[in-house]
Amino acid sequence: MNKILNFLLIAILLSGCSLNKNSSFWTSDALEELEEKKFQKIFTDEKALSKELNTNISLNLGSNLTKTILSNNLNNNDGRVNFDGLLKKSSKYKFSKIKNFYQFEPVISFNKNDIIFFDNKGTILKFNERSKLIWKKNYYSKSEKKLNPILQFANDSRFLIVADNIAKYYMLNLNTGELVWSKNNSAPFNSQIKIYKDKFFIIDFTNTLRCFSMKNGKEIWNFQTETPLIRSQKKLSMVIVKDTIYFNNSLGDISAVDIKSGDLLWQLPTQKSTIYEAAFSLETSDIIADENNLFFSNNNNQFFSIELDSGSFKWENTVNSNLKPTLVGNYLLSVSLEGYLIIIDKITGNIIKVTDVFTRFDPKKRNEILPTGFVVGLKNIYLSTNIGRLLVIDIKSGKTISTLKVDSDKISRPFIMDKNLYLVKDNAIIKLN
Repeated sequence: MNKILNFLLIAILLSGCSLNKNSSFWTSDALEELEEKKFQKIFTDEKALSKELNTNISLNLGSNLTKTILSNNLNNNDGRVNFDGLLKKSSKYKFSKIKNFYQFEPVISFNKNDIIFFDNKGTILKFNERSKLIWKKNYYSKSEKKLNPILQFANDSRFLIVADNIAKYYMLNLNTGELVWSKNNSAPFNSQIKIYKDKFFIIDFTNTLRCFSMKNGKEIWNFQTETPLIRSQKKLSMVIVKDTIYFNNSLGDISAVDIKSGDLLWQLPTQKSTIYEAAFSLETSDIIADENNLFFSNNNNQFFSIELDSGSFKWENTVNSNLKPTLVGNYLLSVSLEGYLIIIDKITGNIIKVTDVFTRFDPKKRNEILPTGFVVGLKNIYLSTNIGRLLVIDIKSGKTISTLKVDSDKISRPFIMDKNLYLVKDNAIIKLN
């Protein structure tokens, strides 16, 4: 009897609901129609900012200064540094030319006044402030050297953590360069490295966050997010606030993970993973954080503020940039890929001011010029480009006041340490003071 009743109920449901386009159940056709309506507005291309705004406003950043930019800065925010140099070239740190330099985002590791970088064969170089080589070490085999490894660094003033894009990671004594331990991962690495107490963290090409022991390099835990179909060269980033690590993956997801346990606290998608073409080309800026929020932008014309505790959007604005923003007081500073300096209120997300900083370039060649990074100094903003020019921008007016030719090709974002400005090119580090 029960079987007969169940059969009749199923028959009624099938005939009266799911196959009827006028019913309250969704057919495949109805779902397709819904998807089209649902995503049509969300993924309509927003026009990137191409006009100046409130240029008459004089920006006053007050007296907010950051003492030093450290290579293991846990919140990633460079802030505003006490630099007002004449930009005279004082020295050059040379190394063998790095192939495909334009694809990467090189970062200098600082140890007091010494700088640490690498060359085309994975040789690690430590220079003092007078450009004198202190030590150089290479821990790669002949076959590994031919792969031209790209290295990422982090140090805690005693040890240097190194990870590369050929799946190797190891630790050196910072004073001597001697190898402490060396390990191999199942996938190459593609992110910043963060050291926190006796652990360090890094993300690999499978979008997996891995927690390792500083003592021996042993993996303590890992947390895997969705694996991409195609590897992105854009470096991923992370911040650490109150025993929680927040990181992005190549698909635009932001995850919060407990540092001790590796447990997921929350996860927030910022892109629709169904649009694979957009995911392949997505380039997200480094994440920065204050005590309550995350801030970052991307090349899909989106700038986000996300609450740390809840993982919910606080605001979103239309800024087209894959450059790391800077937070000074209540002001967020960013430079768009089109060459506009943008000032945003961090509380409301409102754009306060927009100025064109590419006015000195030939309009016919402007579309070929891209910013590669910036740092905020005492009076000026220093912006590097993919054509080897360093722009000096007045903070108050937002206007470019001078342009310095460093090279003809890409130079890295500026780094400031001990009142000196450093720029990386494909075969040298340029020191300006």
